[in-house]
Amino acid sequence: MSNSTTLLFGLAGVRVERVVLLPGGAREVHVQTASGAAAGCPSCGVISASVKGWVTTTPRDIPYGEGPIAVVWHKRRWRCRELLCARRSFTETIGELPAGARTTRRLRSAIAAAVGDANRAVSEVAAAFGVAWPTAHAAFVEVADRVLGAPTPVRVLGIDETRRGRPRWTQNLDTGKWLQIDRWHSGFVDLAGDQGLLGQVLGRRAIDVIGWLESQGEAFCAAVEYVAIDPCAAYRRAVRNALPDAVLVVDHFHLVRLANAAVTAVRQRVTWENRDRRGRKIDAEWTNRRRLLTGRERLSDKRFAAMWNACLDADPSGQILTAWIAKEELRALLATARRGGHRHDISHRLWRFYSWCADANIPEITRLADTVEDWWPETETFCRTGITNARTEGTNRLMKDVARRACGFRNPDNQQRRVRYFCTRQSRRRTASHEALPAQA
Repeated sequence: MSNSTTLLFGLAGVRVERVVLLPGGAREVHVQTASGAAAGCPSCGVISASVKGWVTTTPRDIPYGEGPIAVVWHKRRWRCRELLCARRSFTETIGELPAGARTTRRLRSAIAAAVGDANRAVSEVAAAFGVAWPTAHAAFVEVADRVLGAPTPVRVLGIDETRRGRPRWTQNLDTGKWLQIDRWHSGFVDLAGDQGLLGQVLGRRAIDVIGWLESQGEAFCAAVEYVAIDPCAAYRRAVRNALPDAVLVVDHFHLVRLANAAVTAVRQRVTWENRDRRGRKIDAEWTNRRRLLTGRERLSDKRFAAMWNACLDADPSGQILTAWIAKEELRALLATARRGGHRHDISHRLWRFYSWCADANIPEITRLADTVEDWWPETETFCRTGITNARTEGTNRLMKDVARRACGFRNPDNQQRRVRYFCTRQSRRRTASHEALPAQA
């Protein structure tokens, strides 16, 4: 067979001897070892010149063309003539096909790329490459374990939870009561570097987060300066326990979401009080429910005037618009982060927000102000530094995409490996800006 066929086949270390077309369109490629180094004894390294016999193997290789292709490797069994060597005979091996391998290295690399980089289900990839599910999974694990290592110390850490799947229940054999199994994962993300997802742990309790942080070592914990979380008391307690020197930052997105929830709650309560029913599309406040949740700068003058006048007519007490103004005052307070986070600006906006909430005397707005007061040290840190948990939220979206593509996971270890590999690729563009982070002292 010509060298052109060997070059076209492209399996390093072998040369194509002949190609046989089988009935049904399948092709059988017969190859022989092309490297002289394959005659070296694996134990002593001495090149043998004594052939004991021939061995034929059929390793699985990557698909080529439309029809199936089978590789038949004719390799020699050599005698080791070195007197001090315990090995008496050995077969030829090459880099693509180590001893005992049933698949080529390039096939395993292609499978790992399809599972990890392309985010395809293991069962789908196994069927496409003509291998069993355990073989495809082992190929991905081999590459993932080689690429993913222990996280290195980070400066800004993001923590957030994501649901692993549907809730499951287990029965206590002693009491007979049914208990819900925690179906949440807590993820840890590097917000200032390029490591991406650092790891996950089952559960979202404080003890779960503390256990993961302590397992990273003292050097890792000592390097963390800022930790961005959503308003979660369990995460705050865990960070204060495991990272006493780190500064907590609450993500502004969740505070705005709480403000929007307060506006919605006021609107729904007012509708019940005035109409004794839920809102309908004929109600002005229900028609403008989306505009009430939209920032003022995103509303045109015409849309804003329509919303304002409609809410005035529908709610003579003015509670809906009062709640909307409180939400806008909170947004203006959080917007100080984009203006440099100056102390006088933050103090002025905070006073305006608290004053408006106190004068409003609306239960939902009062609870919103109490929440901001409870989380004010963390909120003030956001206003000064601009650190957000946006990259963590983006990682959560990728986690859900991995679970959806895989049609769910039964094994948490497999899920964590898949998710971390997919969320930590160096080729992925960074979604957070370093300019918003404070300078390191």
